[in-house]
Amino acid sequence: MKILLTGSTGQVGYELARSLQGLGDVVAVDRNVMDLSNLDQVRDVIRTVRPQLIVNPAAYTAVDKAESEPELAYRVNAEAPGLMAQEAKLLGAAMVHYSTDYVFDGSDPSPRGEDDATGPLNVYGASKLAGEQAIAAAGIDHLIFRTSWVYGMRGKNFLLTMMRLAKEREELKVVADQHGAPTWSRTIADTTALVLAQAGPAGADWWRQNSGVYHLSAQGQTTWFEFTQAIVEAAGLSCRVLPIGSADYPTPARRPQYSVMSSERLVSRFCHLPDWKQALHLCMG
Repeated sequence: MKILLTGSTGQVGYELARSLQGLGDVVAVDRNVMDLSNLDQVRDVIRTVRPQLIVNPAAYTAVDKAESEPELAYRVNAEAPGLMAQEAKLLGAAMVHYSTDYVFDGSDPSPRGEDDATGPLNVYGASKLAGEQAIAAAGIDHLIFRTSWVYGMRGKNFLLTMMRLAKEREELKVVADQHGAPTWSRTIADTTALVLAQAGPAGADWWRQNSGVYHLSAQGQTTWFEFTQAIVEAAGLSCRVLPIGSADYPTPARRPQYSVMSSERLVSRFCHLPDWKQALHLCMG
């Protein structure tokens, strides 16, 4: 099977380039080869590679910047995935795509299921939701994995930012009233590979039965404050971490107060997911 992997130098894309190796011939492209803001380039690459599966972790992820660049966010997160899905349909290919907990408004303090009502509070979440809808509308075999608070040991993410700041400062003030599930980029990649390995032998029947949206985030829940405490402790740093409210740290984009998602559908069908603390220690170990 020929697999086209986008965003191969990003947090999740880098891990997928390793995890997908046993599943087929992986053609991994980065932004220099396939820039999702250039729709003609997206189309040309797909028509040149002619994959049987498109795996798309590439995205516009600058949540606050998206508020002032909505057209670019929508082009990358909605129009480009929609185009990929249309091209996949022409090829008879399937597609794996990644979305976000920010498609929810966070007003209900209970874990969100895949069929619960969405209501993004910011441009980033709205653009990612539009991408989901464009893929579904194309009528192709697809898996959409919604994940949350993604971190890893490369790229730009909360973990690396907090580690750097904790080394530079004696004290950090971190928001303590937003709840979610930090998810290691390797967990996302390895889970994707485990799911796709099950698809291989079964073929078209498997895709017909299993296409749709799944929540793929670490088990358990925490706050940015508690996540930072765990990072500082695991790194063996002495920086003090103090809790503040969202109102004390205003940002251009509104964040959901509670964006924990239930991964029960994925776990019951496919495989186990680790607890967020367990995964953090593996990542930093």
